[in-house]
Formats: sequence, C-alpha cells, structure tokens
Amino acid sequence: MALVSPTITITNLIWSFDRTTHHVNLLLLNRDHDPFNGFWALPETLMRPDESADTAALRLVREKIGLVLDGQHTQQLATFTHPDRTPTHRRVALAYMTFLPKMPPLTPGYGAQDARWFQVTATKTAYQVQNGNTRFTTPTTNQTATYYADLTTRHAAPPSQLAFDHDWLLAVAARRIRHELAFHPTVFLTLGPTFTLKEARTVAATFLRQPLSALDNSNFKKAHRDHFTAVGTTATAHAGRPATLYRLNSSCLTNG
Repeated sequence: MALVSPTITITNLIWSFDRTTHHVNLLLLNRDHDPFNGFWALPETLMRPDESADTAALRLVREKIGLVLDGQHTQQLATFTHPDRTPTHRRVALAYMTFLPKMPPLTPGYGAQDARWFQVTATKTAYQVQNGNTRFTTPTTNQTATYYADLTTRHAAPPSQLAFDHDWLLAVAARRIRHELAFHPTVFLTLGPTFTLKEARTVAATFLRQPLSALDNSNFKKAHRDHFTAVGTTATAHAGRPATLYRLNSSCLTNG
C-alpha cells in the first residue's frame, strides 16, 4: 500500500471585540469549494515549503483581513490529526489563535463566498457563535473518540454544522482561553491598546460562561493586578466619574 502524505493546513481562530455591541467575535468564512462547499468554517491556508507555521498563521491574517501583526498577537493552540476529521484526502491542522487589536471590515477573498464576524456567547455547558439566524454550538462532550464517532452523520446537515471538525477546534480554543485567563490572558489583546475594566470583564465573562454581573469589579481588578496597568481615564461628555483606562502588561504576553 502506497503511503500518502497528508495535507498540512494552518487553521486560525481569529478573535476580535466589538465595542459597539460589547461582544467577543470570531471570524468564519463560507467555503466556495470542496470539501465542504457551502459550509461555514474557520479560515485556513496551506503551509508553504519556505515558511514556519507561525509565519503562515500571520500571513493568513494579512491575506484574509489586511492586518499586519507581530507574533505576540498569535498563539499556537494544538495539532489536530484525527483521520476522520475530513471525508477525503487526509488533512492535518496546525491550529492557531489570533487576537486582533481592532475589528476590521471583511471581504471574502480567495476560497470563500462570504466572510462574517460571529458573536460569541455561552451557556452553562457550551459556547455558541451567531450571526443573524446562523448559529453554531460547540460539542458538549470533552471526549475525542465520542466527538469523532458520529462526525460524518452530523456533516449531512450543513446549516447546523461547521466544516471539518472546526466546532471541536472552537471548543478546545475556548477552553484554553478560559484556563489561561488567570495567568496568560492573551485574549485581552482584542481590546486594543487601552480598555476599561468593564470591557475586560465582558471578555472574561464570555469565556468563563458567566453573566457579567457575576464578576465583581474590585475582585476582578485584584485578580488581574499583575496583568493591567492604569494609564488614564476615558473622555466623557456626561456628568460623573470617568472610567479608568488600562493597558495589558507585556510581561504576560509571551507567545505560547
């Protein structure tokens, strides 16, 4: 039996924060080619022979969105190699997370017929991403074997399923962000150079799967005292005390 080398893709979970709606967002593309033509999916690119995976992840952001970022904005997530993650030629995904400092407008670009920001919300048991009436929910199981056992059956219903195993990648990414909030809160890069404590609490509450009201302002500030530095106050035309602005300390942003 001849050995067939798998295709190696860079799959990128690209996060942003919408200051108008106060929601974390995730970029999804609607594919215009097989496999999974017409499915929503995470952005992907093939790794070129002359580049590292880190370089490819940043190139993907540059090509899809037009932003040039340095390495601190991207973080390697995991490698996904299950043979059932694609129905055709085997594909290995080197997954990355990228945290955009702003939320730019989108154009579909090569390989996609649509590109949209999906709002990230959570229930007690799962994460959801939604744009209008289109919504995807992460699997409730944490068991790899259980997830992949019926993946082919779920792919028979495109409107409710992301391409490949991208809902699994989303679940893994959200759990990673949740776990790292206390010591490596790279996700706060989505808030840009400066942000208010309420904005940071909003991001944290999303991944902790808690209402914003559950995160006490003073306790949250104390928990992140090594991560944030006060740099001024917001400009406001209204009466009352302006909110303090913070920046994220570079000491907690070593590339993971």
